[in-house]
Amino acid sequence: MELVKLTHDNLDQEHICCAISNREDVQVMSKKNWLKERLYEGLVFLKGDVRGKFFIEYIPAEYAWIPIEAKDYMYIDCLWVSGKFKGHGYSNLLLDQCVEDSKEKGKKGLVVLSSKKKMGFLSDPKYMKYKGFETVDAADPYFELMYLPFAENAETPCFKDAVREHENMPKGFALYYTSQCPFTAKYVPLLENMAHARGIDFHVTHIQSREDAQNAPTPFTTFSLFYNGEWVTHEILSEKKFEKILASKGL
Repeated sequence: MELVKLTHDNLDQEHICCAISNREDVQVMSKKNWLKERLYEGLVFLKGDVRGKFFIEYIPAEYAWIPIEAKDYMYIDCLWVSGKFKGHGYSNLLLDQCVEDSKEKGKKGLVVLSSKKKMGFLSDPKYMKYKGFETVDAADPYFELMYLPFAENAETPCFKDAVREHENMPKGFALYYTSQCPFTAKYVPLLENMAHARGIDFHVTHIQSREDAQNAPTPFTTFSLFYNGEWVTHEILSEKKFEKILASKGL
């Protein structure tokens, strides 16, 4: 399987795996605009030369959009192999390429966001442990920070204190999200319109800088929903799923 690395030269022509659509689609445009800036910061987007979900995205941890302390590590934004590409060793292929590249760049190791059990949008903890990762920090309600050090004396990464600071959140729903995932461009406006149509307090914070992301009140800055300061979900919601959440709150 040939691998393709996204660059400023081929970004407009190549698809981005998780959102395969025409170039004018709002999801595609949002993700590619976000990627253009991150490529200057050392982000690597490596994918199979196929149309499907088969890619890894990683970036120097100092530039990662997550509130962690992980100096000189490489942070994996996303590793996704699905559909007919599963079961062929492609996840190993992509991760091994990431390890090799990170070592060549002098990194201390890899860091990734996972969970206590396998959950959507987060790295599979069972697979990461199989590849040698171990959990070094945790944040409510189920987030786990895992790392793969390249040397025994490598400094241990950790979450910043900001992930536990929820006291100043507004009443009602509070949504924090970035453009790192293309699906937020489609679904966040839909959820916002649903809430406003019912007169429900729905506060949206579109995190648009690395600095704000690194001081966010949640480990998963891609999409995190709270209600009255209490955690709800990190799953990017469809209208149907949001409807169920509203019903559970009696709204």
